Amino acid sequence: MSIYVGNLAYSVTSEEVTTVFAEYGTVKRVQIPIDRETGRARGFGFVEMGSEEEEAAAIEALDGAEWMGRDMRVSKAKPKEDRPQGDRPQAGGNRGSWSNAGSGGGGYSRRY
Repeated sequence: MSIYVGNLAYSVTSEEVTTVFAEYGTVKRVQIPIDRETGRARGFGFVEMGSEEEEAAAIEALDGAEWMGRDMRVSKAKPKEDRPQGDRPQAGGNRGSWSNAGSGGGGYSRRY
């Protein structure tokens, strides 16, 4: 199981996250997704600890704690398949919607 860590600073590194979580046990892995366009962290990540007890201790201690000027959100990570479909952004948006008929192709403008 892993821990979800949200509301992270965009400048955060996996090494910094490892240091914070290592106070509560063995950190097996830290994953900080990087935004493709900006090249910076996306503001959240995942941490895998050595045991369930270590995870629980980290969650208890760090959820709501201020770090790097932000209040972290720390909880058990939910598997992707458990999230409702509506929580995931869908590629394409409303491009095929008839409600935008006459507005030039689905209500978005193209810039090249």
